[in-house]
Amino acid sequence: MAPQLSIIVPVYNVEKYIHTCVESIFKQGLDDECFEVIIVNDGSTDRSMEMIQDIIIQHQNTIIINQEQQGVSVARNNGIETAQGEYIQFVDADDFLIENSLLFLLDKAITSKADIITADYIRMNDNQIAQFAKDVFKQKDGASQERTGEEFLLKDHSPYSCHIWRSLYRRDFINQNKLRFIPDIYYEDIPYTYECYLNAKQCIKVNWQYVIYRKGQRSITSSLNKKKAMDFCLAISKIWDYSHYENLSDQIREKIRNNTFIHFSLLLCAITSSTSLSKSEKMDVLYYMRDLIPDLSFRNGLKQNIVNFLYHKMPSTYMTLRIFYAEYLQDTIWKIGDTIRNKKVYE
Repeated sequence: MAPQLSIIVPVYNVEKYIHTCVESIFKQGLDDECFEVIIVNDGSTDRSMEMIQDIIIQHQNTIIINQEQQGVSVARNNGIETAQGEYIQFVDADDFLIENSLLFLLDKAITSKADIITADYIRMNDNQIAQFAKDVFKQKDGASQERTGEEFLLKDHSPYSCHIWRSLYRRDFINQNKLRFIPDIYYEDIPYTYECYLNAKQCIKVNWQYVIYRKGQRSITSSLNKKKAMDFCLAISKIWDYSHYENLSDQIREKIRNNTFIHFSLLLCAITSSTSLSKSEKMDVLYYMRDLIPDLSFRNGLKQNIVNFLYHKMPSTYMTLRIFYAEYLQDTIWKIGDTIRNKKVYE
């Protein structure tokens, strides 16, 4: 009998975290017969796979795929091709699941047959995670709202959290719509989430926490290099392409374009704040985006119009102003804002 759930875990040089991750999957109150764990070893050169041998030996529902290093997108795609579960969940190897939190979501998925079941997560650093293990966890109420995919994009989707690992996806929905990750790029989650919701007919948003997201490991500003910056441009270009889909409502089209502006702003903030990129490399990224998305434009409100003018008509000046802001003004403005907010709290 086919399992109800396939959990796909890409692994690459995460020996510090992988045991906690995989161990948490088997602390969900699920019988091994009803789910499978597909661990895709993406050419790890450390002891990642050794660290989980004890778990693999204990559980016959683990499947190991070994591949030469090809990146997390290919690892996930190969996991999808292998998966037999009615639903698929992606788990990043440096995150982990809250104990006994998954069964509730899986039951809701199996009962509803929704295309996507999306829940909540908690961001924590390593110190907070250590304290979390000592505390008594209070779960949310589990209330849910049913939406179409477009309604989810309008009401619930945030460009700041395009995380695929906070959802369960019906496998037939993924395969029928040929939903796969773009190979060989960083930030592959971003376009994938949009494509999923644009194709989904039924989504369920659940007020429930089940993933601990380890802060500081995968942020856009951490170890940014030219390759990552250009890959973010590719992700933005895909989102912009979605805004040109036929039969989109005006609301959805505007939402996607406003989200594109947010992604664009996040990228510009990251590259101008980066100390690992030279000014010439920063300009290269900007011109790469201009060539990649020649029709990219922002017209909603004064701020977008100003950015649009500078980006298209005065790119060098725009980059210089952004760098000046990042180097000399950003910290001061944030500190002033924090002071004002703290003052209001204590008044």
